[in-house]
Amino acid sequence: MHQDCKKILFSEKEIVERCKQLGQQLSEDYKENKHNVLFVGILKGSVPFLAELIKHVSIDIEIDFMAASSYSGTESLGDIKIVKDLDCSVVNRDILIIEDIIDTGLTIKKLKELLYHKDAHDVKVISLLNKQSRRICDVQADYVGFEIENEFVIGFGLDFNQKYRNLPYIGVLKEECY
Repeated sequence: MHQDCKKILFSEKEIVERCKQLGQQLSEDYKENKHNVLFVGILKGSVPFLAELIKHVSIDIEIDFMAASSYSGTESLGDIKIVKDLDCSVVNRDILIIEDIIDTGLTIKKLKELLYHKDAHDVKVISLLNKQSRRICDVQADYVGFEIENEFVIGFGLDFNQKYRNLPYIGVLKEECY
């Protein structure tokens, strides 16, 4: 365990197993889809989750990325900025947003609104982690890996000031580190 980590919430083995379950569920739910579903990874935190998840999806998919910024240190600023938009059109497409964590819900709300404004047919959300206790808007993921309490988590894509993304597990950052 990393020296800055207070405890491990989910091991790499637990994350991989949950990704298998989610991949199977997505494959089943989208098997009748007439067009390739577009998986939209939200940079940078979703990359490890997306990479593990798609190993377990048996249907044809396409992948693209968006980057949205709303954090400074440990706090969400509430002002969502699109830093990188999609490279492809979403008109009449079924979209699955891949997110590392849903906290306040503001980023997901903004992204869903933006994709529907661009004439997406359907927009669903899958999040590795869901921190319901911090939600300030009425947004829910359609698929969730794990529910967590209000702790600052790192690893498996989740960072603090761009550090710790490469940890193979999800842990809680020690308070003295922030």
